[in-house]
Amino acid sequence: MKPPRVPDPHRWSDRGLFAAWVGHSTVLLKIDGYTILTDPVFSDHAGIHLGPFSLGLKRLVAPALDFEDLPRIDLVLLSHAHMDHTDLPSLRRLESRHTSVVCAVHTSDLLRPPRYSRVTELAWGQAARLGPVTVRAVEVNHWGARMRTDRYRGYNGYLIESGSHRVLFAGDTAATTAFRKLRTSRPIDLAIMPIGAYNPWIRYHCTPEQAWQMANDAGADFVMPVHHQTFSLGREPLMEPIERFYRSAGHEPERIAVHRIGQEFRYV
Repeated sequence: MKPPRVPDPHRWSDRGLFAAWVGHSTVLLKIDGYTILTDPVFSDHAGIHLGPFSLGLKRLVAPALDFEDLPRIDLVLLSHAHMDHTDLPSLRRLESRHTSVVCAVHTSDLLRPPRYSRVTELAWGQAARLGPVTVRAVEVNHWGARMRTDRYRGYNGYLIESGSHRVLFAGDTAATTAFRKLRTSRPIDLAIMPIGAYNPWIRYHCTPEQAWQMANDAGADFVMPVHHQTFSLGREPLMEPIERFYRSAGHEPERIAVHRIGQEFRYV
C-alpha cells in the first residue's frame, strides 16, 4: 500500500526543528540543519534477509520516502537490535563516510563501522557529541536480544539536545517511570513515542495511554506516536493505537504531532 502522505524534506530550512514519520519507528529529523534518521527500516519485510529472499513480517504501508528522496543523513540512531528496528539492508544503503551512527552497547557488531564516519555505542546515562547535537542514551523498559541467545545486547531511548531544541526518541518501551528523570525547566519540544504491539506484548510495549503519560512525565510539548500502522506486530486492530492515543490526549489533541505515515511536523 502506498503511504497516505509524502513529505518533502528538501524544503525544510536549516533553522528550527522538522520531523517526518517515514513509517514504523523510522523518523527523519532535521535540527538546525543537522539531519537524523531513527531506526531506519525501508525493507518490505522486517526479519532475516538472505540474498533476494526475506523471512519476516511483511510491511503493510510503504515508506513515506524512498532512499533516493532522503537528504544527506548526518546521524543514524539505533535504539536496539530487533529486526524491525535494526534493518541490515537499510543500514547497508545508508553507509557513508559522512554519516555517523549511535547505537546501544554490544550492537555495533551488526554494522560495518569502517564504512561510516563514526559508530558510537552508548549505555544508559552516557552521551556523545556529534556535530551540533548531544545524544544521551536514556533508560527504557524493553530488551535487546536480536536472536534468542544474545541477551547481552543493550537497548536505549535517546535524548537529543542542540542549542535550541530537545527531542526524545523513546525507541521501544513498556511502561516505566524512567522518563520523569528527563523533566527539567526546559521542555522537550518533541517526544517520539511507541504506541503499538501492546496486545499481547504488554510486558515489552506500552499502551497508547502509557505512552501519553510517559511523554508528559518527560515534559514534552508535542508527541509523535510511532510503532503502529506499519507492521502487524500485535493482535490489536490496525487503527486502535492511534484512536486510543487521541482519547488519551483528551482536550489537548493539538499536541499530537502526526497521526498518519508521511505527515510532517515543524517547530520553528
